[in-house]
Amino acid sequence: MQLLTNFWQLFVLSAPWLMLGLLIAGIINVYLPKDFLNKHLGKNGLFTTIKAALIGAPMPLCSCGVIPAALGLRRSGASKSATTAFLVSTPETGVDSISVSYVLLGPFMAIIRPIAAVSSAIVAGVMVGSDRQEKTSEKASSAVKATSCCSKDVEKVEVSSCCDSKPEVETTCCATSKKAPEPEQTCCSKQEKAQETMWQKLQKAVHFSCTKLLSDTAKWLLIGLVFAALVQTYVPVSFFSQWGSGILAMTVVILISIPMYVCATASTPIAAGLLLSGVSPGAVLVFMLAGPATNIATLGVVASELGKRAVFSYLTGVIGVAILFGFLTDYLVANYQISVAPMLGEHHEVLPHWLSLLCSVVLVLLLLRLLVLKYKS
Repeated sequence: MQLLTNFWQLFVLSAPWLMLGLLIAGIINVYLPKDFLNKHLGKNGLFTTIKAALIGAPMPLCSCGVIPAALGLRRSGASKSATTAFLVSTPETGVDSISVSYVLLGPFMAIIRPIAAVSSAIVAGVMVGSDRQEKTSEKASSAVKATSCCSKDVEKVEVSSCCDSKPEVETTCCATSKKAPEPEQTCCSKQEKAQETMWQKLQKAVHFSCTKLLSDTAKWLLIGLVFAALVQTYVPVSFFSQWGSGILAMTVVILISIPMYVCATASTPIAAGLLLSGVSPGAVLVFMLAGPATNIATLGVVASELGKRAVFSYLTGVIGVAILFGFLTDYLVANYQISVAPMLGEHHEVLPHWLSLLCSVVLVLLLLRLLVLKYKS
């Protein structure tokens, strides 16, 4: 019974952020021009990865909300490195979590946390982008572009080519002949886009989010919530306190945080509790970085969307940078007498309970709708 209670509580807490992530993903897919994403996030490289990390850092999305948003970026033309950087920096920090960190952990943790989050996002993005699979996919995509129906490099164009400019071909959709093609055959016409209203675009974005993206992420999201409920039910917070500080404490925190389904804001009160239990500030920072970015749901999406080999690079980048900043935090606190003071007396509720409950009910209805559609098909 306690397991089900914890699962429902986690579901209610994550529902509004998941729906916000779905909405952002739909807006990105419909409103944001693909040329923009291809220009700014479509290439590998350090500069592109940094831009993606900085774009994701201030966004108030947690682990559940960032998954559909990152999928929307990836399927709109973002590269693996940019998608990874966005997927890491967004749940590890945000404008909401920084403010909560300042209240519960003090100004030092509020400063070093976003710096560590952006750094881990950049490193993980560069590592995933340097994978051979990314280079292979780029070659494949360039080959597809070379054989595009609008490419001028194709020597022989079939009669059904959608951008053939030969006047004698009447079925071409971009032909300059006097015989205009029918609207059903026009693939280069811009009239449909011009006639599409804002309301139609919004409907298109909502439909894309609630059908395609939710269908792709629902399985891993539910698996992640189940694991989180198991950890919350059977692993007490006092378990961490016996490890104290050092690499052993950081390793234990990482192993426990991987199945946990916690966002940056929700992890802050837990981190304050760990500090009171005797865990070092460095190990607490590792928990706040590894917890939101390495849960089961995120790793499952990384494996399915970016490739199984990308999971190793993803984990190496996130965990490696988290441990480095953990040691740096302990060193600075010990040698410069920096105060890291938890203030658990103040209870902070990010969203009103009625709003979270309403979003959870809507999310349940959307999941049931997917089951009905799958059954009918």
